Amino acid sequence: MFAALHGRLFLTMYLVMLGNRLIILADFVDFHPSMYISTGILSLVDIWFISTMGPSSMVVCTGKLLSDHVLASSLKTESESSEGLTQELFIKSVLLTMIQQRSSLTHCPGSAQAKNVTRVTEFHLMGLSEDPDLQPIFFALFLTMYLVTVLGNLLIIMIIISDSHLHTPMYFFLSNLSLADVCFISTTVPKLIVNIQTQRRAISYEGCLTQMSLFVISGCMDDMLLTVMAYDRFVAICHPLQYHAIVNPRLCVSLVLLSFFFSLLYSQLHNFIALYFVYFRDVEIANFFCEPSQILNLTCSDTITKYIVMYFFGSISAFVPLLGIFFSYYKIVSSILRVSSSGGKYKAFSTCGSHLSVVCLFYGTAIGVYLNSALSKSPRNSAVASVLYTVVTPMLNPFIYSLRNRELKSALWRLQCISLQSHGF
Repeated sequence: MFAALHGRLFLTMYLVMLGNRLIILADFVDFHPSMYISTGILSLVDIWFISTMGPSSMVVCTGKLLSDHVLASSLKTESESSEGLTQELFIKSVLLTMIQQRSSLTHCPGSAQAKNVTRVTEFHLMGLSEDPDLQPIFFALFLTMYLVTVLGNLLIIMIIISDSHLHTPMYFFLSNLSLADVCFISTTVPKLIVNIQTQRRAISYEGCLTQMSLFVISGCMDDMLLTVMAYDRFVAICHPLQYHAIVNPRLCVSLVLLSFFFSLLYSQLHNFIALYFVYFRDVEIANFFCEPSQILNLTCSDTITKYIVMYFFGSISAFVPLLGIFFSYYKIVSSILRVSSSGGKYKAFSTCGSHLSVVCLFYGTAIGVYLNSALSKSPRNSAVASVLYTVVTPMLNPFIYSLRNRELKSALWRLQCISLQSHGF
């Protein structure tokens, strides 16, 4: 009863907040983007913020209702087949079964053993090292990397908002990519820093689902935005005269919203899968965060089902966007090769050099981590390799775009001059 009431309440609040922010984004599309770019980005942040908790809460409530229904049905069948069960024992078995929803076992239970398992309330994350002398070094290292990443990406967002010369589709997508990078690293590193400081690696079941949801949303958003930026470069190089007509503000906002809602749907599918499996083999996660593949490996399901789910969702989130990027750059390279002068070729290719570097870094580290986890027999080595694409990649993106982009460096210089003038220097 309470789960159903909470589910309706979360759904109503989520829809009201989402509707308000979509109205603001519609105003952003209809009016001049340079005036409403900060409001548009703030609205996207609000949608992101409420979407990280609202859908997950609804999924948890729905999963609890489904789990209670299944347990009640199985208990009813068992009670009908048990002739010698007294009313008092039946009531006790009802109370016992209702609290046995998520369980951890050394071996997956049969139907007769399912009612005698204990509830899982938390998982245990793996540390990067057991050496106590290395813990202060890891704490300082990850705290520094986290601050550099957040400040660097927020600086890019601030420069793009404050400089009217950068109010173009390419930099609009770049500001959203920086925001996605901030969210991406914030899903894993703060929890890792706290675990290093407190020497406690436990995470609640609800917290693990939430972290997994946020990780999938931000990671998939990174993936989709890189594809959208590749399409933007394709139109700018292959159709320069029609660029502003094709990549207009309405299309820019629509592509970002489509990327976000696809990422949100993808993350909620992961949550539904995690809620579908009732029993877990273990509570020890072989990584420093709740990675979706690690959660799936702990479930008591057959190997074929696990591989089907992993490869199906992996192909959706990685192969399809990567195919779009390859197609865009195939058209870009074909168009550049038709340019006669070497100076024209360099100028055309330099406009997408930063994006190509980020794409290679993002997919290169992800593929490297996947191969390492497949070939390495040490879970700790796989956890250390995961640092590359969860921490290093978001940290390097601001440096790649700022060092290789003259417009960003010029805008940063103008911002510094304005700041010095305002202070009387």
